[in-house]
Amino acid sequence: MEHSLSPFIHAAFAAQTGQDVRYERLLAPLDDFAGTLAQFRARGGQGANVTVPFKQTAFALANIHHPRARLAQAANTLLFTEYGLEADNTDGAGLVNDLCRNLDFHPAGTRILLLGAGGAARGAAVALLAERPAQLVVVNRTTARAQELTQQLSGLGRIEAHELAQLTGQAFDCVINATAASLAGESILLPTGLFADGSLAYDMMYGDAASAFLAVAREHGASRMSDGLGMLVEQAALSFALWRGETPETAPVLQQLRARLRG
Repeated sequence: MEHSLSPFIHAAFAAQTGQDVRYERLLAPLDDFAGTLAQFRARGGQGANVTVPFKQTAFALANIHHPRARLAQAANTLLFTEYGLEADNTDGAGLVNDLCRNLDFHPAGTRILLLGAGGAARGAAVALLAERPAQLVVVNRTTARAQELTQQLSGLGRIEAHELAQLTGQAFDCVINATAASLAGESILLPTGLFADGSLAYDMMYGDAASAFLAVAREHGASRMSDGLGMLVEQAALSFALWRGETPETAPVLQQLRARLRG
């Protein structure tokens, strides 16, 4: 992504851990992600993060798949090794780390609503189910896609696909927006009474992109709101650890980013 914050994040991680890391943006044409990746590796690249819309393509190109990537069927982290191209997915774990560490929301035993059924939602669902929520409900504009997702992940925990109209009368402890609506600046129609007392509304986008959903959540009674900036930092830390063998501290970097976006 042209305006990605990732170079700043990884530069901060490198300075913190005393490592020599060069992390840059690399724009790939839609029809030649594989060629761009091959050229990057030929120039000495050792690993890469992958953004939409290439996460499924990156997964397919890899010959070694970490369990998180296999379950998500998508990769946001690639490692070039002597054994080939390794694919991992740190998105979902980054989300859970943000919820638990930065927002003091612990999914175990809670009722969670996940809006969306695409690649971002799938990675989130895999990680959330590992935390053993009491219920994970998936809603998508195309219900069949939500049903397909829940069927594929049903062995991981209690996950259900509902239509938006079916949510009337239900209340959730956490509502997570993983749809593309935020990228388009579109708001999402939500039924009333969706947010339980003390509930958290969370958009996986950050900054202005998350404002439309969070505004609707506030109007519907969400007690707390958060964008996905913490998720961005937490997933980056997991990628950094895979590449460099050292896990950086995320809190100071998140604070720096918040200040940078406000300024």
